[in-house]
Amino acid sequence: MSDLSIDIKISKVSESKIQSVDFNNLTFGKVFTDHMFVCNFVDGAWQTPEIKPYQPLTIDPSARVFHYGQAVFEGMKAFKDADDQIWLFRPEDNFNRINKSSHRMAIPEFPKAYFFEGLTQLLRMESDWIQKGKGNSLYIRPFVIATEPAISASPSNSYKFMIICSPAQSYYAGEVKVLFAEQFSRAADGGVGYAKAAGNYGAQFYPTSLAHAKGYQQIIWTDANTHEYLEEAGTMNIFFRVGDTLLTAPTSDRILDGITRKSVIQLAEDNGITVEVRRVSVAEIKEAAKNGSLKEIFGAGTAAVINPIAGFEHAGDAFELPKLENSYASFFKEKLMNIQYNLSEDPHGWRYGV
Repeated sequence: MSDLSIDIKISKVSESKIQSVDFNNLTFGKVFTDHMFVCNFVDGAWQTPEIKPYQPLTIDPSARVFHYGQAVFEGMKAFKDADDQIWLFRPEDNFNRINKSSHRMAIPEFPKAYFFEGLTQLLRMESDWIQKGKGNSLYIRPFVIATEPAISASPSNSYKFMIICSPAQSYYAGEVKVLFAEQFSRAADGGVGYAKAAGNYGAQFYPTSLAHAKGYQQIIWTDANTHEYLEEAGTMNIFFRVGDTLLTAPTSDRILDGITRKSVIQLAEDNGITVEVRRVSVAEIKEAAKNGSLKEIFGAGTAAVINPIAGFEHAGDAFELPKLENSYASFFKEKLMNIQYNLSEDPHGWRYGV
C-alpha cells in the first residue's frame, strides 16, 4: 500500500527492549513491542494519531469504560516471509468488523485511512519483532475504550483507539476437550454476540472455569433459547465433519463473523469439500458420534488458526473423536498458513503487503 497523506506524530524509544526477549519461549500475549498506536476522539472528532513508546495509560477512575463496558477489540496477525516482506491476512475484514462492533456499542467509527496508515507505520517500525519461520507471527490487538470521566449511564463523549502488538509463536494448546453448554449462554438474540465487545469474553470466564474444573478446556456454546443448537466456542468458530461433509453454524447476531471461519468455508469450496452452513443440533452430533460418522470437530480463529478437538461431553455422555492421518483440520491449517506466509498462491487476494 502506498503511503497516505495522513499526519501521524511519531516518537521512538531511545533503546529497543527486543534484546531481552526470548523468542523461543514466548507466553502468548505477555510480551509487547516497543511502540503503540494511539488516537483520541475528543469534541466530536478523531484527533491526530500518534505512534509512541509502549507505556501505561493515565486514565480517570470514572472513565466510562470501567463502569459501562464500552470497549471493543480485534485480533490480527502480521507474518514475515523468507524475503523479509511483512504480510497481513484479510485486514480489511478486521477494520470493517471493529467498526461494526463499535457501531453496536455506540462508539464512533474509526477512519479507514488512519487505521491502515497507522498500522502500516507501526509494523514497519516493529519489523524486527516479526520473526521469520512458519508459526511465528506478530499478534496485533486494535481496541477502543470509552475515556470520558463520567459515571452517568450514557455513551461516552471521548474515546481512545489503540493498537498494541505482541510477538507470538506457533500456537499449540495440547489436547483440547470441550463441554457442550447446557445452562449458560454466550449470547442471545438481539444482543451483542456478533460484536467483539470486551464483555462477551469476560462473561465466558466463569462458565469456562467450571468446565476446567471438570477437565475440559473450552465450552461450545448452545443457543440461549433451547440449548439444542451448537454455535461457537469461547474464542473460535466451530466446524463439525460428519462423513466427508463440513458443518458450521450460520452467523447471526449471536455468532461472531469469524475471518478464519470465512476463509475455511472458501477453501473447502475451492477444494471440492461439501460445506453446509446451517443450524447444527446437539442431538445430531451426539448421534453422529455414536454411529461413527462424526470424524472431526475443530475450532477456527486468529490465535490458533485451526484447533482440533479430541472429545466432548454433554449431559453426562462423553465421546472421544478418532485420530485421523489426513484430517480436514490439518489440511485447512496448512492451506491457510501457506497463504499467510507467502508460500503459495493467493487466488482470493487475502494477503496484504505492508
